[in-house]
Amino acid sequence: MDICKGDFLHEIIFVILGFVVGVVVGITGIGGGVLMAPSLILLGVEPIIAIGTDLLYAAITKGLGAYFHNKKGNVDKNIALKLFFGSFPAIILGAIILRVVNRDEINSLLTIMLSIILILTSIINLKKEFFYSYRKKCSSKILLFFGFIVGLVVQFTSIGSGVLITFALMNFTDLSSREIIGTSLFYGLLLTFFSSLNYMSLGNVDYMLALLLILGTVPGVYLGSIINSKIKPKNLRKIISIMILIVGIIILVKQIVRQL
Repeated sequence: MDICKGDFLHEIIFVILGFVVGVVVGITGIGGGVLMAPSLILLGVEPIIAIGTDLLYAAITKGLGAYFHNKKGNVDKNIALKLFFGSFPAIILGAIILRVVNRDEINSLLTIMLSIILILTSIINLKKEFFYSYRKKCSSKILLFFGFIVGLVVQFTSIGSGVLITFALMNFTDLSSREIIGTSLFYGLLLTFFSSLNYMSLGNVDYMLALLLILGTVPGVYLGSIINSKIKPKNLRKIISIMILIVGIIILVKQIVRQL
């Protein structure tokens, strides 16, 4: 689906999608990555375009968040850069794979990977008390390792720089909650921007679609942050995680059925 060639109704739908995702992010703190890319695919956007566009969208939105957190001193650039140095080889590997693998095979691979990561991240969100129970000593090797793994996942699904890195920072560093959020956003900015360059170079980013999503997301996040201050988001976060789990299963089943 090429949004640039779409009609006004399609444009409104994607602005609304950006708004809804923004509200959810503002209320629950769940990253837009686990919501945006699968929503785009379910709305008919080609997987490789959905992920490439989501990476650019994420780079812009994370950049805004990182800027405000950095002004408040909530970004540990040393840790963020170590994570990114680990991710850089994964970005290079992703660039090679995107260029040598057939487009249809890439779309199939991306869809399967996306569904699996959705299922795993929803489980982590639902059982985070279990995963975040033990804090271990941080080391450069651990940060580089997590950077590579997350970099590879984000390169092909646009998901992971939020949930997975939060998991790593909570378990392997002594950062405060605000520093974890700020550092995750700064690292996510670097990772999604450089990952999006691979998709841009291959013409797999719909810039108009990214603009429409951002137009909806900015007021959505603002409204969500206001709602967040008035309600307890814990139960809503669980509901959203269950929804993500269901969407992941639906996408996976549809892809398996399509290949049979």
